Amino acid sequence: MVRLEKVEPLTSELLERLGFRWHTDADGTSYVADEIVVVSEAEAEAYYEAANTLYDMYVEAGEYVIENDLFHDIGIPFNLVDAVKKSWENDVHWHIYGRFDFAGGIEGRPIKLLEFNADTPTSLFETAIIQWALLKINGMDEAAQFNHVYEAIRDNFRRLIVLDGNVEEFGRHYEGWKILFSAIRGSIEDENTTRLLQKIADDAGFHTDFAFADEVEFSDEEGIFFGGERFEYWFKLIPWETIAIEEGDLARILTNIMKNQKAIILNPAYTLMFQSKGMLKILWDLFAGHPLLLETSFEPLKKKQVQKPFFGREGGGVRILDAEGNELERGEAIYTDQPAIYQAYEPLLEDEAGRRYQAGVFFAYEGCGLGYRRGGEILGNMSKFVSHLVR
Repeated sequence: MVRLEKVEPLTSELLERLGFRWHTDADGTSYVADEIVVVSEAEAEAYYEAANTLYDMYVEAGEYVIENDLFHDIGIPFNLVDAVKKSWENDVHWHIYGRFDFAGGIEGRPIKLLEFNADTPTSLFETAIIQWALLKINGMDEAAQFNHVYEAIRDNFRRLIVLDGNVEEFGRHYEGWKILFSAIRGSIEDENTTRLLQKIADDAGFHTDFAFADEVEFSDEEGIFFGGERFEYWFKLIPWETIAIEEGDLARILTNIMKNQKAIILNPAYTLMFQSKGMLKILWDLFAGHPLLLETSFEPLKKKQVQKPFFGREGGGVRILDAEGNELERGEAIYTDQPAIYQAYEPLLEDEAGRRYQAGVFFAYEGCGLGYRRGGEILGNMSKFVSHLVR
């Protein structure tokens, strides 16, 4: 059973002063819960170790996909295959951050991987900033969390220059390169997340700027430009699969920009492999029976299972099925035109009121921060963010 502690909620005014503008859901309720999950130091350490172990497994699975040309099997659009390969070949295409979603991890429940949001993960602002502020405003020790997301991502930006070297050597190697940050115009959440990442890169020591995606100029031969300036790095909070499907010309240009070494795109194209839920099946093929994994197949299982589209988000297109394939519950009917995987059902954590909890653990070179989403059996866009306290 999830252990909860009641806290005084952050006011809308304070949240907005922090830069957090999507604090109220469409039904008028607060998005940030006024309760926190209590976890032990051992439980926090187990989440950390799980993220680190799984990232290494994803790297091995990525190499397997590339060596065996399994791009189609996991749904990688054909017009991004070259970009995936190119970004994989060179360490300068550094994975800045991602988020693992887990069932379990508390009160003796084993940690099980549900999926990896490797390309454009949400909940960054909440995990890095809001839950820290929630403890501070309630007079608690704000350091009593598994949460060094901000610092980990800052150091990962520095690794764009030093790679696996000492991040303290950044200043000696840095040559004034610039990072342009972009989101889609009209999405407050995406814009605020992107601007937070820009602030972290500023603190890392980079020169940065922000532009909406429609303001950025791209050239196969010259690179990426905004306001007459060329940028060596472009961070886009735009899913790679969206670029492939809706902006085919841009996918081609970005691939050529990489080939011509005119810019580095973040997160790298190879994170699309990690983002695909088809990789869950590859992981099971390579590491069948691993305690962190759930059995996963491209065909229905003969047990209670969850059907998930390869690139669905926020519970869209997810269906819970019984052993005979009968539908027990479903998420919003979107992403239904995609291929899907079938993953063995693993119940989420519950509190006394029967509400379900999914742990999210951010990864930036290592596991670096924990937060929870709360809702029903399938967590959609009306789920709540719940902070945590290590005690």
